[in-house]
Amino acid sequence: MGACCSHHIRRRRNSESDLDDYEREEDNVVSFGDFGARVRLRGFSGFVSMYSQQGQKGVNQDTMTVWEDFTGEGDMIFCGVFDGHGPLGHRIGQYVRDVLPSKLSETIKMAQQKVDKYNDVSDNNEDNEHKSLALWESCFHKSFDETDEDIARDINIDCFCSGSTAVTVIKQRDQLIIGNLGDSRAVLCTRGDKDNLIPVQLTVDLKPNLPREASRIFSCEGRVFAAEEEPDVYRIWMADDDCPGLAMSRAFGDFCLKDYGLISTPDVFYRKLTQKDEFVVLATDGIWDVLNNTEVINIVASAPKRSIAAKMLVKHAVRAWACKYPNARVDDCAVVCLFLKDEPHVDSTAGNQRGEKKNHSHGDEDIESGEITPDAVEEWQAMEGLTRANSVSKIPRLARDMSRRNSTRHHEGARIY
Repeated sequence: MGACCSHHIRRRRNSESDLDDYEREEDNVVSFGDFGARVRLRGFSGFVSMYSQQGQKGVNQDTMTVWEDFTGEGDMIFCGVFDGHGPLGHRIGQYVRDVLPSKLSETIKMAQQKVDKYNDVSDNNEDNEHKSLALWESCFHKSFDETDEDIARDINIDCFCSGSTAVTVIKQRDQLIIGNLGDSRAVLCTRGDKDNLIPVQLTVDLKPNLPREASRIFSCEGRVFAAEEEPDVYRIWMADDDCPGLAMSRAFGDFCLKDYGLISTPDVFYRKLTQKDEFVVLATDGIWDVLNNTEVINIVASAPKRSIAAKMLVKHAVRAWACKYPNARVDDCAVVCLFLKDEPHVDSTAGNQRGEKKNHSHGDEDIESGEITPDAVEEWQAMEGLTRANSVSKIPRLARDMSRRNSTRHHEGARIY
């Protein structure tokens, strides 16, 4: 595992046929969500590039979505990337993908109506800005918590030791609001004084050993430690059992740990965009485990077409996995690139006009060849063999029994470990 894997990634020159293949493989399906939002589960538009690829653990547990005209506003867009973990994490990731944006959209709409009704025009701009930030945070917290409650109540699967991360971004004009749960990440590409590209990490990887996270976990009698065989990977453990060993401190699902300090409340951040800001990359840890922030923005910026930027990044990450961790199972990868400016010299609507299909349902769809729906029968094999760092270390016996019963019911003919 030499430094060349991460710092000197060889770039293959793309021919026109290569680029055509990239775009032909994307079936650019658009459906419609609440308030007329245009929903994408894959593909690209004038401002978005999306791609997910299955790793070597079985079912692809990474998923993503983009809602344009979010809440019915033409200048608002929502992007989300979700990384499931545990035996049925792909089901929870898909559930969050479909439910969370809808809840957030409705919550924001209701909050805006209240603001319009009670807005005090005498307030100064600073007061209004503080109120706006508090409002955004409240909307994110409410929507995330309600989604987690719905998972516990409504979703017809075992979510005792299965869950999902979520890294989400809403852009409206020059405002960027980020809601993060777990260890997926959002990074902004901006330009420095010499026009050089600079990465700005917008989220914090919510790991159990962060002081504020560990303090909460300890106060709930949970435990945080790294196993001897993984000295650099800190995990949450139950008070009286060395399981499940979750490698993040916040997540949807994973109800076996909700009494021990795991929460579903997101970190919410705000950034005012400037003309120097170029794009935002949202990605699961399959990308960040092998590429650093600088490498990621350079790869995306080097894409000859925006439409293939996400796929180029995933392909670079897969090659980096093979180089840095040749004995490990490659992780699933999902990427959404949100571009903040009009594409120069290119019709920004070309992506919408080229091969776009409309679909009035955005439920459980077969997203792409690597995306697995609830009807899939492929085994989740992350607990077998060597991997870089599984999100879940050990599943309690009770949860394994529950998972087998549920997997028999929902995945006939398959065995889930």
